[in-house]
Formats: sequence, structure tokens, C-alpha cells
Amino acid sequence: MLKIKDLHAGVEGNEILNGINLEVNPGEVHAIMGPNGSGKSTLASVIAGKEEFEVTQGIVLLNGEDLEDVSPEERAHKGVFMSFQYPVEIPGVTVTNFMKTAINESRKARGEKEMPANEMLKQIRQKSELLDIDRKFLSRSLNEGFSGGEKKRNEIFQMAMLEPKLAILDETDSGLDIDALRIVANGVNKLRGKDNAIIVITHYQRLLEHIVPDFVHVLHEGKIVKSGNKDLALELEEKGYDWLKNESVA
Repeated sequence: MLKIKDLHAGVEGNEILNGINLEVNPGEVHAIMGPNGSGKSTLASVIAGKEEFEVTQGIVLLNGEDLEDVSPEERAHKGVFMSFQYPVEIPGVTVTNFMKTAINESRKARGEKEMPANEMLKQIRQKSELLDIDRKFLSRSLNEGFSGGEKKRNEIFQMAMLEPKLAILDETDSGLDIDALRIVANGVNKLRGKDNAIIVITHYQRLLEHIVPDFVHVLHEGKIVKSGNKDLALELEEKGYDWLKNESVA
């Protein structure tokens, strides 16, 4: 599904990624870990196509297609979803209306008709029940006055509605208490499937106690210096990151 080869990228002439190689297949969950400044969020942003980041070398392929000249909107229409560390507030636009617009824009990009209103409402009801979301929540302005946990749960609701092929969760555990973390993680687990893939970016092992990854990759100074299974996250929790400085790519 996603293949990254020798990716070098940065912002304003400052190179942050220094040769990333990564392959993500359908049905897999990959965790990206690393200290602050290692390039985790930059990698997520480059995959999603954020325009302030410049790719200077390498290639990012989605289902065999080179994404170099594909805009963030087009990537979203092709099935790339990214949850943000700090979701923005959009006063005056309800959660429901935001989702209607997002879904119908994606359908339009694929040459499909708008989703009928009754089908849209049915999906909203089903997905909100799946994630234990109160209906009143859906009539509130997007992220306005939301707690940290509500913002993150709303992003998982968006993910459920859009049914992306590749979901990138950028530090979705940031600022969450234990209960909110469990709710968000349960939502993600309900959306795991054989036809989609998830990349989870996090500092801490605690999220991976709830969302168990198939693979864990550690970034240091813009490179993947070690890869392994879920046990690697436990090792990082115990030892920290300093011991990985001299590791080569696994």
C-alpha cells in the first residue's frame, strides 16, 4: 500500500528526514516512535502532502502511484487520512455538516454522486454508536470548546466515517488522560481491518498497550535506526532512546 524509498525532506532548507525506508501493507499497524525532533511528525506531514515540507530526494508511493505532485486534498480523496496533534476549531460548522461536506467532496472527486441524506444519517448513527459518541456531540461546532479527549475522539469519528485506506495518527495520545486514551484506542481498534493500514506516531509505550502494533520503528535524527515488534516499545520504555544512537537500520 505505502512504500517509502530513501526519503529526504525538510522545511526552509533544513533537512529533517535523512533517508527513510518504510513499507506498510494492508491490514498492518505500524508504530513510529522516537524522541522530540527525530522527524516523526515531519514524516507524517510528508506522507499527507503538507506543502511547507520539501522532498529533496526519494519517493513516496501509494498503491504504486508516486505522490510527488499530488496535493493534500487529492491524497485524502485517494484514501489518506491524518489526525492532528492539535486539531483546529471551526466555529459555526457542526461536526455533522463537516462530515457531510468531507464525504461528498471525496465522492465527487471519485466521480460519484452525493451520498443520499438518509444513508448519510444512517452512517453517522452507526459510527457514533460504534465509538460511543453522544448524538448531542455531533451538533456542536467542530472542536469548539472540546476537551482534549473530545477532540481526539472526534478525529477517530472522522476516520470511521471516511473509511481511509491509510490512517496516520500523529500523537493522538497527546494530552489524554487514561480514560480518554482507552476510549480513543478502542475506537481505532474497531476500525482496524484487512483492507486498511494504520500508522501510529507516539512518544510513549502506553498507547501501544491499547493499540497493539504489528511493527515498531524508531526514528533518530531523521532515520529509522531500529525496527521490531511490540516488544521494542517495551524496551524503549525501560531504556529510553540514548542507547539507540549507534544502532544501524534493522
